[in-house]
Amino acid sequence: MKAIILNLSAWVMLPIMDGFAKYLSSTLPVLQITWSRYFFTVVIVLPIMFFFFKKNLKWTEKPKLQLIRGLLLFCANILFFYSISVISLAKALTLAFIAPLIVTILSPILLNEKVGFRRWAAVIIGFIGSLIVLRPGFVEINLASVAALGTGFLYGIYLIVTRKLHNSDHPLLTLLLTGVVGAIIGSMIVPAVWVQPTITEWYMMFAIGFFASIGHLLLILSLRYADASKLAPFGYFEIITNIIIGYYYFNHFPDNWTFIGLFVIISSGVYIFRREALNKPN
Repeated sequence: MKAIILNLSAWVMLPIMDGFAKYLSSTLPVLQITWSRYFFTVVIVLPIMFFFFKKNLKWTEKPKLQLIRGLLLFCANILFFYSISVISLAKALTLAFIAPLIVTILSPILLNEKVGFRRWAAVIIGFIGSLIVLRPGFVEINLASVAALGTGFLYGIYLIVTRKLHNSDHPLLTLLLTGVVGAIIGSMIVPAVWVQPTITEWYMMFAIGFFASIGHLLLILSLRYADASKLAPFGYFEIITNIIIGYYYFNHFPDNWTFIGLFVIISSGVYIFRREALNKPN
């Protein structure tokens, strides 16, 4: 129960970060918002590591994988923050939920895992779910929707890389290094688009890093009490907080087609998680 509470709490925190990002996107460039997410993550996580987990504050055993992981998440964040600057939080997140399907598609190549007929069928059904949300031919597909799908694609690869790091580096070290990679890359490119924030916007930029840090720390703590495969389906709880924030602060509420597509994508994703948890051929 403790693992579930911690995990669900994380999925309450992270959509708040998205809400601040969407609000700021009307006045600040997406790259600047993304930079703040990583810069303030390092500002928050580094002292925690130094004072409470100093023994884990060491050089990674797999620097190349950490760099790749950081790059993937940084690019995924740029795409997602761009998508929510144009379309609703719920639609963007629903399309990004294809990540587990991407993991299933690429795991035979990158993880040498066998994927049976049932999981391939779940991938196809999940893809149909994304088509229901997009409704190509009936609704004009914009760049923001494509960016949301791109987020799911990159996040799927990010999850695969995270699996490879699971047994080598401490999760908190991985969180810190991911922030460092994003902060360094962001600091290199953000001067080209920099817009001077107001005091309120600075507070919001800090809040983005704060809720990102707290959310990921709660996820890490939840994994101390339960396996990732058992907790993974709870990640879909994020859509509830997402819908609430979108409705109350941006007057966005998903249409029926988005709900249907969301149901199809979540169903296929949960099935894939359950099959992986069984850890046997199918």
